[in-house]
Amino acid sequence: MRTFLVSIQKEDKFYVAQMSRTRVTSQGKNLEEAQANIKEAIELYIDSFGEDLPREISKPFLTTVEVAHA
Repeated sequence: MRTFLVSIQKEDKFYVAQMSRTRVTSQGKNLEEAQANIKEAIELYIDSFGEDLPREISKPFLTTVEVAHA
């Protein structure tokens, strides 16, 4: 079992999931569907291109920044 870092953001009507290291991307109508779909997409990526992916991930620090502009 391996762990991969995935980001999920709501964009319009869908949740878009992306694995940052490979740019593997999927989507779903809700978070659960997006997670299931990105898991399947990563599995297909590994089946197609092998397991030459990083073995360890660092803990991410994610935040938002508000910017005022004129």
